[in-house]
Amino acid sequence: MNQILSWSLHNFTNLLKTCISQRDLITGKTLHTIYIKTLIPNSTYLSNHFILLYSKCRRLSAARNAFDVVPHPNVFSFNTIVAAYAKESQPTIARQLFDEIPQPDIVSYNTLISAYADRGETRPALDLFMEMRELGFEMDGFTFSAAVTAACKDFCLIRQLHKLAISGGFNMYTSVNNSLITYYSKNGYLDYAKWIFNDMGSDKDEVTWNSMIVAYSQHRDGLKALALYREMLHLGLRIDIYTLASVLTAFTCLEDLRGGLQFHCQLIKKGYNQNTHVGSGLIDFYSKCNGGMSNCKNVFDEIIGPDLVLWNTMVSGYSQKDDLSEEAITCFINMQREGYCPDDCTFVCVISASSNLSSPNQGKQIHCLALKSDIPSNRISVNNALITMYSKCGNLKDARQVFDNMPEHNTVTLNSLITGYAQHGLQTEALDLFKHMLEANISPTRITFVSILSACAHTGKVEEGRKYFNLMTENYGIQPDEEHFACMIDLFGRAGKLDEAERFIENMPFNPGTVGWGSLLGACRTHGNLELAVKAANQCLLLDPSNAAPYVILAHMYAKDNKWDEVAMIRKSMRNNGAKKNPGCSWIEINKKVHVFVAEDSSHPMLNEIARFWEELVKKMKRAGYVPDVKWALVRDHDIMEDEKETSLGRHSEKLAVVFGLLSTKDGQPLYVVKNLRICGDCHNAIKIISSLTRREITVRDARRFHCFKDGQCSCGDYW
Repeated sequence: MNQILSWSLHNFTNLLKTCISQRDLITGKTLHTIYIKTLIPNSTYLSNHFILLYSKCRRLSAARNAFDVVPHPNVFSFNTIVAAYAKESQPTIARQLFDEIPQPDIVSYNTLISAYADRGETRPALDLFMEMRELGFEMDGFTFSAAVTAACKDFCLIRQLHKLAISGGFNMYTSVNNSLITYYSKNGYLDYAKWIFNDMGSDKDEVTWNSMIVAYSQHRDGLKALALYREMLHLGLRIDIYTLASVLTAFTCLEDLRGGLQFHCQLIKKGYNQNTHVGSGLIDFYSKCNGGMSNCKNVFDEIIGPDLVLWNTMVSGYSQKDDLSEEAITCFINMQREGYCPDDCTFVCVISASSNLSSPNQGKQIHCLALKSDIPSNRISVNNALITMYSKCGNLKDARQVFDNMPEHNTVTLNSLITGYAQHGLQTEALDLFKHMLEANISPTRITFVSILSACAHTGKVEEGRKYFNLMTENYGIQPDEEHFACMIDLFGRAGKLDEAERFIENMPFNPGTVGWGSLLGACRTHGNLELAVKAANQCLLLDPSNAAPYVILAHMYAKDNKWDEVAMIRKSMRNNGAKKNPGCSWIEINKKVHVFVAEDSSHPMLNEIARFWEELVKKMKRAGYVPDVKWALVRDHDIMEDEKETSLGRHSEKLAVVFGLLSTKDGQPLYVVKNLRICGDCHNAIKIISSLTRREITVRDARRFHCFKDGQCSCGDYW
């Protein structure tokens, strides 16, 4: 009888181990039922394997139930259940169970340190690391790798861990070197990563090579990344799916669509194209290299059993294209219908898509979903995306509330809100936040200074702008790029200092590009300097002959001076160069539906009602002092009548959207309008008066900034 039982127990155990390795939950549950109901001895050894089975299959409650009935739980029992809770992002319970272990071993500590490290919780992870050292535990490579991952926010601490690893001989562990390479490459220290890689000699594994390929790609050196891949092939090293995904990253950073297509063909021949990890790399490649989202969709459809990462990559691909933001939302909805629970990465991407749509209701709905999900409310990446979304939707109050409720901030957090304040022309708030950033020892980045300089430009603070432009290089070693120079040109131009703007351009180390010359051209129109406008326009057209904006601005300026021969010449040049003016387009969301209006629109079903309401409104506006500024009317001919010009002004897209909003909402309800171009001067004056007459708050977000109209005033102070 004992021999039969022994033989049966042996086979039972082997079958259970097979279930664990293959994640076979159905067979495993059957074995568990047999284990409970039959005469098989109740042993800690077998109970531990059932805990492991349920943990591997991500059935946390079942794993906990199995743990709770273990007759005599040992360290392995505790380690298994601690790891289960840690992997399911429940470190608090994992820590409670850890504290119950009679004699925790190195696996116990490594498990919990890794859990904290994966969640970015540096302090508790490093406290455990120090506790291990104080208790005299003999650490291994996994301990140091987890500690390096946990300390990823602190370069000085990483250097200390690196030195400790060298002095203790832990740099002989490949896993430790791999984690250091990953840290250094991700945080801009490529030379350190290269030094470790070269110093490892023959002790490199596939993870090492893959990490270094990714390191070069992250630093925009795709050629060296591809050279490492070819070296791997030459040495006969094993190429796995992670290697292939790393190579795709190299093609992506090179924006080498042709090379990536050829590599995709190789992947298809080898059968890797149906792998989820490789598929994510292909989708990322096509979405970032102008390969079209249709190619991304084809890759997605080929993959059997797409996972959450793959869905996230698709949502991210759509969200990166402003005109495909609705598709990103649809993809997000389909993902949930398929039973996938969004994670923090999903929410960051879909919130970004909502920002592009400028849909306050859509953004609020997704915010509510994020709060109801299993994502911790303090996840910094999600909150950063929310701040950007609310700022872009003209809702700085909610953006600030998200900011104030966050337990900690990083550079992206501060940049997001500073940018929001700058776009709304709130220079004082932007600069106060910048001071807070410095006091919190959070280093500003190039993006920070773009926002600060933009805030100065939009409020006419010339001297402050000069100071911060110089401060950027002198104090922080940030070399100004095209965006910073464009901000300074804009700063001088808006202030009417056109000669200084021109001298600034002449002394620049590179061509200011269409953005810089375009800023100067816009300032020339505002201040009526036709001679300099011609120079700026010609420079813009040398760089981009098909750009319609310079032609349109010059045509308006010539028309204002009654130089109709020059207007005709410009129109001919536009036709010859294939330049087409983008029509003014504005949209407003009413009752969760977006209504789009185009200049001179005749398609909207309520156009007659809008026209009648506008006629009555104009009468009241004129009594309040409104004088139509016909220089902003569409230039057609020199003999166009004044009343025709005035009628044309009433058909500007932002006016149509505002009037429709007034007709479609209750008295006192704020309106939010988005325009694809810069708001015209007449619309700006008109909406100021409308806000006073109707006692409405009306926000217009144009291509450059926000205009918040209230009680006959605009937040820009008429300086735009």
